[in-house]
Amino acid sequence: MNPLRTDHSHDTHPITPDWVADAVFYQIFPDRFARSGRVTGLNLQPWGDTPHFHKYMGGDLWGVIERLDHIQSLGVNAIYFCPVFQSASNHRYHTHDYYQVDPMLGGNEALRALIDEAHARGIRVVLDGVFNHSSRGFFQFNDLLEQGEASAYRDWFHVDGWPLQPYDDTSPANYAAWWGNRALPKFNTANPAVRDFLWDVAEYWMRFGIDGWRLDVPNEIDDDSFWQEFRRRVKAVNPEAYIVGEIWGDAHRWLQGDQFDAVMNYHFTRPCLAFFGARTLDHPMNERSGTGRVDPMTAEAFAARMTDVKNMYHPDIVRAQLNLLDSHDTARFLTAVGGDATAYRLATVFQMTYVGAPCIYYGDEIGLPGGPDPDCRRAFPWDEQEWDADTLALTRTLIAARRTVPALTRGTFEVTHAQGEGVVFMRRHDAGNAHIALNAAQHEAHLPVTGVTPGQYRDVLTGRTLTLTTDTPLSVPARGALVLVPLA
Repeated sequence: MNPLRTDHSHDTHPITPDWVADAVFYQIFPDRFARSGRVTGLNLQPWGDTPHFHKYMGGDLWGVIERLDHIQSLGVNAIYFCPVFQSASNHRYHTHDYYQVDPMLGGNEALRALIDEAHARGIRVVLDGVFNHSSRGFFQFNDLLEQGEASAYRDWFHVDGWPLQPYDDTSPANYAAWWGNRALPKFNTANPAVRDFLWDVAEYWMRFGIDGWRLDVPNEIDDDSFWQEFRRRVKAVNPEAYIVGEIWGDAHRWLQGDQFDAVMNYHFTRPCLAFFGARTLDHPMNERSGTGRVDPMTAEAFAARMTDVKNMYHPDIVRAQLNLLDSHDTARFLTAVGGDATAYRLATVFQMTYVGAPCIYYGDEIGLPGGPDPDCRRAFPWDEQEWDADTLALTRTLIAARRTVPALTRGTFEVTHAQGEGVVFMRRHDAGNAHIALNAAQHEAHLPVTGVTPGQYRDVLTGRTLTLTTDTPLSVPARGALVLVPLA
């Protein structure tokens, strides 16, 4: 059976974990989310100080546990963590020990408590898997530095010559590293011992109780068989595990049903910046950021592009895509659109009503700004007086609707109007259709809505009841939206 066939009329068993279609994710960068005070004796920056590539703020997993009430209050039911394993970097993409949660984060004990507490609240936990490269402090690489050609682990890496130069930038490194960064030696995943080691890591944490893996730069392990076996082992522990890859471009190769369930959907991100932020895009900011240059889009172009994105993969995969407005690798959406909160709110309305699993980057829900890395990794400000209360209220309202209206998670996506700065689309579902109208103009717009089943609808955003007929135009406020769901 070809999972990418175009006729889905007889599908009964989804090819991706069914729960992901109903999930709303929250991405946490552990060093900057919450500091519990339980991990002591550390040289830390003051909380909220300017982020730095090499300094620690001291956020930890105990702190996340203490703030689960906030996360749960959003309606979120899954957390994706940036790396948590032992590492000599605040971002922890330089793994020292794949079997130990960083002591600065509270160690394995803190992750155990976090998973148990999250699961008790109905929140799943997905970890970041950095399997393409390790660090200079990884034991097997350290053995290579100590023993040279005699190292028992020489074939774990790609050695080009001797001696290795892990710190001297004036000499060739003599080993392959991620994008030439000698702090990140690349694994030789053709070596059976390395393959078994990485697969065992994946299984170990699945058995520990995590709910899936987000895979860092998985395209750089250019080996389908490696990821096919990775999937087989992960799904053997938990068939409902979520495997999501960081692939920025076309991902068909990895989404055939035998490797990943979905990818981080940057195809979603860029059009949202382009349409909702069209008036205020900070071009130099985006050009320095992971998203690159983004040119403004009209409603027609945006609607066409999001329809293409919806049609890109098998419907089960599309429902499992991780739809993000920003991440630890990009400028925050708010800053990328020149600080225009209305653009971020409009994009959030779309994110929470489009097909796929929305992912909120910690702090976006309270209006946290941030430019390219490391500025996008600011400490979460826990003083509520610093929060954007309107954005927070909108986020909670939209997630509550998403979790109670089947059309918003399981419905089709059909654009019914797109012109100028106005877009109207329908999420069609047997339990009732939802109609969403977005007005990016700076004045009220009257947008046509088609395909309506006549009757009463509730606007999720205001609570108002509207009676719709087949030809009722919608009055949509300037830089505003309507999210119309059938009155229960």
